[in-house]
Amino acid sequence: MSDCGCHHEAKNAQERRVLKIALVLNAVMAVIGGLAGWIAQSTGLLADALDMLSDATAYAIGLVAIGRTARFKANAAWLSGSVLLVLGIGVLVEVGRRVVYGAEPLSGWMIGTALLSLVVNVTVLRLLAPLKAGEVHLRATWLFTRADVVANIGVILAGVLVLWLATPYPDYVIGTLIGLYVIKEAIEILGDAHRARAASKPLAA
Repeated sequence: MSDCGCHHEAKNAQERRVLKIALVLNAVMAVIGGLAGWIAQSTGLLADALDMLSDATAYAIGLVAIGRTARFKANAAWLSGSVLLVLGIGVLVEVGRRVVYGAEPLSGWMIGTALLSLVVNVTVLRLLAPLKAGEVHLRATWLFTRADVVANIGVILAGVLVLWLATPYPDYVIGTLIGLYVIKEAIEILGDAHRARAASKPLAA
C-alpha cells in the first residue's frame, strides 16, 4: 500500500496552492503597475508590469501542467519562454518610442509602485523557493519571479536618479535593461524547455 501515490497528490496540491497565490498577486500587480506606468509615463514601470503579466501567464500554465506528461510540461515552459521573449522585445520597442517622442516620468510613482512590487515579488519568490529545483515548468515560474525582483530594484534606483538628476534617461536605461534581462530569462527558459522536450522523446527501438 506504500505505492498509493499519496505523496505525489500532496505535492501537487501544495504546488497548486503556491501557484494560485502567485498568480493572483502577479495579476493584481500587473494591473497596478500598468496603470501607474501609464500615469507616470515610465517605461521602467510599464516594463515591470508586462513582466508581471507574463509571470501570471506562467503561473496559469504551471497550474494547468500539474499532473500532466513531461512532454506537456516542456511545451508549457516553451510557451512561457516564448511569451516572455515577445514581451521583452516589446519593451525595447517602447523605450525607443519614448526616446524619440519624449516623456516626463514621475519619480514618486516609480519608487512607490516599484517598492510595492518588490514586497509582492519577494513574498512570491519565497513561496516558490521549494519549486526552483523541480520540473521545467516550475523552474520557469521561479526564474520569472527572480527576474522581477531584479527589475523592481532597478526601477527604484531609476526613480531616485530621475528625481535627483531631473532627466528621464535613467527611466529609459532601466526600461532597456529590464527588456534585455527579460529576453535573457526567456532564452534560458526556452533552452530548458528544449532539453526537456528532447528528454521526453521515446527512445528508438
